[in-house]
Amino acid sequence: MKKNRLLRNSGLQSLLASLMCIVVGLLVGYLMLLMINAEGAGEAISTIIKNFMYYPSGKAQLKYLGNTLVKTAPLLMCSLSVLFAYKVGLFNIGAAGQYVVGAGACLYMALALNLPWWACLLGAIAAGALLGALSGLLKALCNVNEVISCIMFNWISLYGVNMLLTSVKEATSPYTMNVKSVNPGALLPGMGLGDMFSKNQYVTIAIPIAIVVSIAIWVLLEKTKLGYELKATGNNKNAAKYAGMKENRNIILTMAIAGGLAGMAAGLLYLTGFEQWSCSQASVPAMGFNGIAAAFLGGLHPIGSIFSSFFIQHITAGGAYVDKTLYCAQVSDFITSLIIYLCGFVLFVKMALNRRLDKHDEKLAANTKEGGNK
Repeated sequence: MKKNRLLRNSGLQSLLASLMCIVVGLLVGYLMLLMINAEGAGEAISTIIKNFMYYPSGKAQLKYLGNTLVKTAPLLMCSLSVLFAYKVGLFNIGAAGQYVVGAGACLYMALALNLPWWACLLGAIAAGALLGALSGLLKALCNVNEVISCIMFNWISLYGVNMLLTSVKEATSPYTMNVKSVNPGALLPGMGLGDMFSKNQYVTIAIPIAIVVSIAIWVLLEKTKLGYELKATGNNKNAAKYAGMKENRNIILTMAIAGGLAGMAAGLLYLTGFEQWSCSQASVPAMGFNGIAAAFLGGLHPIGSIFSSFFIQHITAGGAYVDKTLYCAQVSDFITSLIIYLCGFVLFVKMALNRRLDKHDEKLAANTKEGGNK
């Protein structure tokens, strides 16, 4: 009985389900590597798992660990965006578009308006929140499914931002100008964090900010009246209305907060100077979509998302070190995509586990009752 009570713990179930999906994903990926080239399969899967540990030098390992953390912070924010909306009964597949407008806002404010980092970051949050609120408005007032409106906004956002940032791109390339050379004040402060990672200049306060926001989202959802009202509205809009809650306001507010988180994700990446925006890209960045996987792999818990976001970014970065003479570049993408896909089965595994535990408890109760009658 004690074992059953332990297995019914939601946190433990999420951990076990996530580990199962990770192991299955790596195993299937390894089998695919064996089919392509058996000789290098073991080394290839090991390289993906190692990531920054691939380097023999301790300084190099710390430097590339820093790079992984730089990409983990925005992925975590996208994960929180998806998670927050899902907890309130909405599926924010528009995190990708909200991320895009956040990138457009912060880069334009940094490169064209020469504003400081905090203003650019607030601009990214506001842009994402506005786009999210539009989807929420359509859902609340016109009953337009948020998935449909979000998908449409993803593409509108991409091409709109491409046009906007053309005015601040380099003359000889499709990429935006380097923030560090144009407006160093727009870069996020390092606060000495870079020294911990072999003077990696891209390691900034983005990492602690993302962790603090994760904790704040958990507190909001689980410990506040507003969080209770938001979840109640998501569970049953009509019941929430009957109880005196402003259901339309809550839907719009939920999508605005989710959008703000995704917009903030872009700010936490592009204001480090780690990447430049390509004004010619024809596909929505994968960061917003990967946030869906990180949210489910983390068991739809803000703290779990911290670890799941790091893991997904870890294997994604590790895939870049696979020997390209033995395997094509798409092999690493396939393995990481497979694991990300399996993340969607975390809730299914938890549900299957609970059903099995229910049957076991029913059988145990029946045996106990039968023994008592005798």
